[in-house]
Amino acid sequence: MEKWLQDLKYNPIAPLLKSGNKAIIAFVRRDLLEEKIEIENLWQLPEPQKILKKQRDDGSWKYPGASKGELQEMYDQLETWRQFGILIEIFGFNKKHPAITKTAKYLFSKQSKEGDFRGIYAKQYTPNYSAAVLELLIKAGYDNDLRIEKHFEWLLKIRQNDCGWALPFRTRGFDLKVIYENKPLIKIDPQKPFSWLITGVVLRAFAAHSKYRKSKEAKKASELLIESLFKRDNYPDRAAPEYWLRFSFPFDYTHLISALDSLSLLGFSASNPQIAKALNWFIKNQKEDGLWNFHPVCGAGKGKYDLWLALAVCRIFKNFYN
Repeated sequence: MEKWLQDLKYNPIAPLLKSGNKAIIAFVRRDLLEEKIEIENLWQLPEPQKILKKQRDDGSWKYPGASKGELQEMYDQLETWRQFGILIEIFGFNKKHPAITKTAKYLFSKQSKEGDFRGIYAKQYTPNYSAAVLELLIKAGYDNDLRIEKHFEWLLKIRQNDCGWALPFRTRGFDLKVIYENKPLIKIDPQKPFSWLITGVVLRAFAAHSKYRKSKEAKKASELLIESLFKRDNYPDRAAPEYWLRFSFPFDYTHLISALDSLSLLGFSASNPQIAKALNWFIKNQKEDGLWNFHPVCGAGKGKYDLWLALAVCRIFKNFYN
């Protein structure tokens, strides 16, 4: 038995392989069993093909439901990030596919002169969504693009003095309503404390990049995130400690799985007391069938991505212990 499986009470590989989910099986065989797998075969499955049929000529996707008026572009950009994430994280798409290059062109068109991707929070800075877009572009194969470098430079410029990240408008006392009020760009107050919710998202981009995951800036911010595990955030957005255990996939906001996934790639050890505590939560809560019951961020998604979250947990243990 591989070392990463020894601490778990039950072997999760068998139920994942028996799931009947072709994408799950392919990634288990590639990432956990280290078999040579052609992930591109997943691109022809009915689900990604259905997503691709709804892609618009400019590479974006329309936000479903009623028109949002002047905010439609903001919501369309959000929907594009979501669909882009499904294609990349669940079906292994990359820039070899023309749909991905079209979407990348659309997303890069939203990059400001400062370097961030802007629009999902209207005129306001959004280090969380901006870094989440950055993460997906890196995973799609744009890691060596100069526009990626420009974005990392922007992220390093807007850190708090404690070396973490927060929503700039939150550091100035504004709530989320500011997004809809057409206010001018609100600059950050760097003296205010970091947010683990935002810092955890930003670190996913650092973890995805072979150069920046080794940076001293990523190490310092990661140490802040580690110390925040299971604690309340400094800001009111999903601040309660319970949100560490409200999961989603593909990852959006920070939770215990998304944080550990990044930390497992950023050079930290399972012997760290806080990381060990977090890993132990999954050991204690594993079911006899080898999987877990995960609580989603919202009830509508309950059970939908449990297999993907279980696979993510397996990757985390494998990264830390191997």
